[in-house]
Amino acid sequence: MKRISLSLLLTCLGLALIVYLGYHNLFSQAEPPYDDDQEGLSGQIVFKFSHVVAENTPKGQAAAKFAELVAQKSKGQIQIVVFPNGSLYSDIEEINALKDGQVQIIAPSTSKLGDLSPKWGVLDLPFAFENYEAMQSGIHGDIGQALLDSLQEDELIGLAHWSNGFKQITTNKGPIKEPADIAGQKLRIMPSEIIREQFHLLGAATVEESFNSTYNLIETGQVDGEENTISNIYSRKFYNVQKHLTISNHGYLGYAVMMDQKAWNQQTESTQQILLEAMEETTDWNDQNASKINEEQLELIKQKSDIQIYELTAAEKQQWAEKMAPLYEQFRETIGAALLEDLDKLQESYEEKP
Repeated sequence: MKRISLSLLLTCLGLALIVYLGYHNLFSQAEPPYDDDQEGLSGQIVFKFSHVVAENTPKGQAAAKFAELVAQKSKGQIQIVVFPNGSLYSDIEEINALKDGQVQIIAPSTSKLGDLSPKWGVLDLPFAFENYEAMQSGIHGDIGQALLDSLQEDELIGLAHWSNGFKQITTNKGPIKEPADIAGQKLRIMPSEIIREQFHLLGAATVEESFNSTYNLIETGQVDGEENTISNIYSRKFYNVQKHLTISNHGYLGYAVMMDQKAWNQQTESTQQILLEAMEETTDWNDQNASKINEEQLELIKQKSDIQIYELTAAEKQQWAEKMAPLYEQFRETIGAALLEDLDKLQESYEEKP
């Protein structure tokens, strides 16, 4: 019996040695010899671009457009690898991931940047922009530049503002026509003190959870509804779990595209210039595309679902605006008088005359 055991042991050791040598030779041979014709390919620059929305949304399409333009302008030497749908990091995690060097580019909602600077709250004020033209004047003018500049305090580089559009309200308790109609409801919102206070002023409760958890919150009845752009309502199929949609255009939803200062400083002037040129072209393209997508996807929602849609009249919008007007004074000191003065001038210039 002992001889059999010893024999088996020696056999097993021999087989193990053969397997090890086979794998060792396999992997040794798998590494190609040095070829000077390949020199320079290893110098390709790769940036990870993480975001949390679907690829068929304004931000998703803008990220793809940016990657395409960078590849063209750099002749393939710079590659932007886009990770959509929160596949790498949630909207709560992405800023820390950027600072830690896990990704190189992100485009968080501006509503989530209040922790970096309270100035960003100016974009969360209700009815801040009269229309798309006013929106673009605001985010691409003095207001938007002041906000991008504020990122430098956190060693971040603000590359651009990408708008998504105006936010609407969906709920299972409706229709929502007057401010009083939303009282007593519980809504999922983005983390933002101003948005929170906005709904509390209307008598609603709020839940601040990640964007990717919103569908489940609605489906399981943990919230009654949410606020979002049409493109996000469509791409995440919120219309399948909501009974009412109010076209209110009560708030702005957009993104600040940014890089970490250290990652930016590591790039050559040539690389920086390519990124900036591609970003400028993408931003111009997105300004037109975002509005188009929201219009088209509203029609698709009408075709694909039985959700009841109500659009606020001009008089009803005024009623909502007056109800939430105290927020402007409440956050004047927090946001800063200068930004609010700029916003006030913008609003006056785009105010619709009776």
